[in-house]
Amino acid sequence: LLLLIGQGPPPPLAAVLNRLWFCFLADQQWWDRWCPSANQCCSRKKAFQITKSFIPILEWLPNYRVKEWLISDIISGISTGLVATLQGLAYALLVAVPVGYGLYSAFFPILTYFFLGTSRHISVGPFPVVSLMVGSVVLSMAPDENFLLVSSNTTGLNKTLIDTESRDAQRVLIASTVTFLVGIIQLVLGALQIGFIVRYLADPLVGGFTTAAAFQVFVSQLKIVLNVSTKNYNGILSIIYTLIEIFERIGTTNIADLVAGLLTIVVCMAVKEINDRFKHKIPIPIPIEVIVTIVATGISYGADLEKKYNAGIVKNIPRGFLPPVPPVVSMFSQMAAAAFSIAVVAYAIAVSVGKVYATKYDYAIDGNQEFIAFGISNVFSGAFSCFVATTALSRTAVQESTGGKTQVAGLISAGIVMIAIVALGKLLEPLQKSVLAAVVIANLKGMFMQVCDVPRLWRQNKVDAMIWVFTCVASIILGLDLGLLAGLVFGLLTVVVRVVEPQGVKILQFSSPIFYANIDGLKSSLKSTVGFDAVRVYNKRLKALRKIQKLIKKGKLKATKNGIISDSGVANEAFEPDEDPEESEDLEIPTREIEIQVDWNSELPVKVNVPKVPIHSLIFDFGAVSFLDVVAVRSIRTIVKEFERIDVRVYFASHQDSIVTKLEQCAFFDDNIRKDIFFLTVHDAVLHIKSQIMYKDIQDPIFEKVRIINHIFYDFTETSRPEDELDVQEEVCQCI
Repeated sequence: LLLLIGQGPPPPLAAVLNRLWFCFLADQQWWDRWCPSANQCCSRKKAFQITKSFIPILEWLPNYRVKEWLISDIISGISTGLVATLQGLAYALLVAVPVGYGLYSAFFPILTYFFLGTSRHISVGPFPVVSLMVGSVVLSMAPDENFLLVSSNTTGLNKTLIDTESRDAQRVLIASTVTFLVGIIQLVLGALQIGFIVRYLADPLVGGFTTAAAFQVFVSQLKIVLNVSTKNYNGILSIIYTLIEIFERIGTTNIADLVAGLLTIVVCMAVKEINDRFKHKIPIPIPIEVIVTIVATGISYGADLEKKYNAGIVKNIPRGFLPPVPPVVSMFSQMAAAAFSIAVVAYAIAVSVGKVYATKYDYAIDGNQEFIAFGISNVFSGAFSCFVATTALSRTAVQESTGGKTQVAGLISAGIVMIAIVALGKLLEPLQKSVLAAVVIANLKGMFMQVCDVPRLWRQNKVDAMIWVFTCVASIILGLDLGLLAGLVFGLLTVVVRVVEPQGVKILQFSSPIFYANIDGLKSSLKSTVGFDAVRVYNKRLKALRKIQKLIKKGKLKATKNGIISDSGVANEAFEPDEDPEESEDLEIPTREIEIQVDWNSELPVKVNVPKVPIHSLIFDFGAVSFLDVVAVRSIRTIVKEFERIDVRVYFASHQDSIVTKLEQCAFFDDNIRKDIFFLTVHDAVLHIKSQIMYKDIQDPIFEKVRIINHIFYDFTETSRPEDELDVQEEVCQCI
């Protein structure tokens, strides 16, 4: 690697490690000599298992079923190779490099992924979204304005030309350098086991991003189909500026290119629809891109469209392979941010597609190993003038639907691309660029159809629909790199907003079963979460109510339905030191009542330190609670009653059906605790609470009603036991 980037020979440590590894492979007794005792270090078997995890081909190739799979892989490889050849040429237009370099990008990445990849079905190579992201870096660092030449003709007038040879060489170098840097980033992320990073790319975010990318790809290829020259815009609103200039110069459209492009789009989309509808009857999908390309090349060559109609053709496709070229390390700082975005997006696309087929065929792919596999593939291919590789959905679908069983099909497809590079490239030189652009546009149908997901998302979850729309619009306006970042930040913000507790509501989540051993911890956690002790609040309120009742009896306070009013000019004897010990009386005693309204969170006319209760609702999130025992049911029932008597409603959410069954068996429900406090999700519970608050605001906007004791207070004795304090044996009997 160091030799490749021109930094001198490998350090001695690398040479030593290489020598040690060679000795291990060459001499079977080396490991025994290095580790004479199996108890002192790892065994050779363990070392081989670790090696297989880094080189997965050692796992699946010895088990390859030649008689069953080889024919299928050959047929699949040939079909996929033909498609990969055409798509490689087409996607090179997105990177703004000569189309021949697309063939290299469809060949080299497969070679390394064959040994290191864990997916058996994905077809490795260029993908339009990733190619466009690389192209945006290329165009920003090597615009046409940097390669202008001034020449004079026989009339003495100066004419500005573009040095296309120097421009293309520089763009190829930039594209390969980006690819090399992307590979290094992916290698580092894989080595650090950061495969989980794609979890933050939610499906709505990816859907909106890829749809916006499809729109940008469409616009970039539209000017090629029309053969209209425009400036290369980059950054914010670049796609808008490009569209405006295309329509301003629509009069310069080349009719031959337009007709060829439109026919290609119509034919390709029609045949692809036939392939989809009759895929169970057609053994092999019709390779329409290959057929259209062959026909279009023949027509262009026979009719000499370049000379007669000034059609834009491919012209030069280099034959054979180019020698490896080291990347320009000094460019890394200018492209680091974009390279990181490309690395993550390319990996996310490949892993997402790979998981679909891994699930279908019942095998697993290793996310971190995929990072390493694509990292090495991009480092390797970047040295051979390629652009970033991932996987293409349509190409992978061809490889799987034509019977591909393993990456042997991918290797054979690389052989087909190699034949095109070595022998057939010259035959494709008369091909119109508009045909290649039309092939790209025809393959965007699946990404554009993601727009149909928005109504469904809106019905299921409006926040997810907003993420989709925001990411799509941001990616179109700001560009793909900034748009992806904006969508990611917006998505994370919506997560924060969705978990923020509404005012007056506390959400307590339990992450384990609840039983006798952890119930005390649950009660402590509950107190710290809500910020008060419900029993203490209850007792303090009772004490305050007694003092208020005494003052009312003495005529020093007036109780009205609008609140408690103190007579002016009368000393308030209730303001005395709060030195009475906590009393354990129960309020559930016979009383004669009058209803008044008291705001317990405001200043009271008596000097009793009543703790404030800043909440009106408490939600228990039971999503991770798998079971409850008898002690837990009894304690939770007591907790509910304690909070209810200080006017805090308790709700339960995200519970399993077995939890409700257990509560029913243990006589949890009664006339006061009903099943209408249970909800499927926390969100549903919050919505219910908000609706109740709105109704309460209409009925009673400020105060909460409490009961005031008017006459005699009865001492609560041990003989009058409340019904919720059942004996454990009674609870067990009820649960049987």
